[in-house]
Amino acid sequence: MTAENLLPVPELYAPFDQADALKLEASDLVSWDLTPRQICDLELLMNGGFYPLQGFLGQDDYNGVVDNMRLADGTLWPMPITLDVKQEFADALKKGQKIALRDQEGVILATLDVSDIYAPDKAKEAEKVFGADDIAHPAVNYLHNTAGEVYLGGKITGIQPAVHYDFRARRDSPNELRAYFRKMGWRRVVAFQTRNPLHRAHQELTFRAAKEAQANLLIHPVVGLTKPGDIDHFTRVRCYEAVLDQYPSSTTSMSLLNLAMRMAGPREAVWHGLIRKNHGCTHFIVGRDHAGPGKNSQGEDFYGPYDAQDLFREHQEEMGIEMVDFKHMVYVQERAQYEPNDEIEDRDNVTILNISGTELRRRLNEGLEIPEWFSFPTVVEELRKSRPARANQGFTVFFTGFSGSGKSTIANALMVKLMEMGGRPVTLLDGDLVRKNLSSELGFSKEHRDLNIRRIGYVASEITKNGGIAICAPIAPYATTRRAVREDVEAHGAFIEVHVATSIEECERRDRKGLYKLAREGKIKEFTGISDPYDVPENPELSVETENVDVDNCAHQVILKLESMGLIKG
Repeated sequence: MTAENLLPVPELYAPFDQADALKLEASDLVSWDLTPRQICDLELLMNGGFYPLQGFLGQDDYNGVVDNMRLADGTLWPMPITLDVKQEFADALKKGQKIALRDQEGVILATLDVSDIYAPDKAKEAEKVFGADDIAHPAVNYLHNTAGEVYLGGKITGIQPAVHYDFRARRDSPNELRAYFRKMGWRRVVAFQTRNPLHRAHQELTFRAAKEAQANLLIHPVVGLTKPGDIDHFTRVRCYEAVLDQYPSSTTSMSLLNLAMRMAGPREAVWHGLIRKNHGCTHFIVGRDHAGPGKNSQGEDFYGPYDAQDLFREHQEEMGIEMVDFKHMVYVQERAQYEPNDEIEDRDNVTILNISGTELRRRLNEGLEIPEWFSFPTVVEELRKSRPARANQGFTVFFTGFSGSGKSTIANALMVKLMEMGGRPVTLLDGDLVRKNLSSELGFSKEHRDLNIRRIGYVASEITKNGGIAICAPIAPYATTRRAVREDVEAHGAFIEVHVATSIEECERRDRKGLYKLAREGKIKEFTGISDPYDVPENPELSVETENVDVDNCAHQVILKLESMGLIKG
């Protein structure tokens, strides 16, 4: 370990004896309520995890990072760390003003001296940082559909750390980890980044990586924001704890990193390396398709399998942290052990076994056996607790289509059929009922319609999380909002989008309320299909036609789809 790794990393907190006075002063300031992602970023700014950043990026630093991965002074930094806010909030600010930054409970965590107020070119940021302006990438989708229109830059003064009530003994700041390494006499430390549970192959590869680097091992999982659909961090940490005793004693430690991942592939790998350097590590494991987000809109991988390793290797000397290649480990049945796949010379004479992530999810969903050669029984037990077989999980059926398409009628028929089958509570969130009971104060502007659908999605995700069945039947005209609801629900269970594909002409012919007539006369503004667009679902789980098809048949099609997905048993 170098002298630099032994020294404390600079933090952005105010001196302890000044914190109370600063908090009192900050209570009178204009304040911004931070999003979950911004809270993750602020925590790592304040504790030195994002050193050498002094706060959220001003415009010059932002432009340098986007264009060439460097701050304005030339320092390597690959990821824009920005405070995005709404236009209305930014319009009321002036440069030089100080604002308070609060968590979602209203607690003041820090103040920001606003030095820059600027509108980013989000399309350029997407192209440069993530490689494509494609909303199939979760961070690009966030950039365009969630992030505010304006960025604020300026120096941070930390008042108090973000509060965590879970796994508190496992959460270490960079300086706490550095002190631990000094106490243990660890001179070389290899960090392992993960957002997935650890199985036997991971245990073997991390053990080999530490041995190869002649280093101790830090398992450093991300417990902030990861990829939508990932297993929740509570389950993952219990899985990690179950694996820890598989390592030789006093060689391995685990600490949790409250990072909001961007899934930015090569740039993310460099970013992760710098963060681990700040935490006192000397080596970092970089895997195949490190921090890759999956497939783009054309069905191809966003990044090449070794792009992250290539970019890391290019900058590792400047970074001061060395890369260890992540080896693809497979199980050789005849030798009853894991071996690097590219080092097996007698592969024609042995049986090579491996289970992909997709296959693992299938086995969990269907309640099938997961062999001991693949994972530790304690890990499988934890996974089965949080991800029971699909027939025991909650799920959401989300109908979408024009007004008058038949969504509510089919949804009611489906609810009755599912209640007849029994086993799980069923809740119908019909568009009109929700408008009456949950969103009575909302109008029909795009903003209010989006908010109404997000409310439906929130309730559906809670029902799904608690093992129930939610049936939703709003119009839900906008693809981006439907996608956001899908992400909310899929954190807890399955989401089945059903497009009720009745034509606008047929809906107008059926119109008992006379709404289409009023819309054509201009008496109802922003009416879906007439004066406001409807984004036809591109890849719904099911599309049903209602013209000349009775309701029972349509509902039965949904039942058959649910059976084919393993969500109900016929």
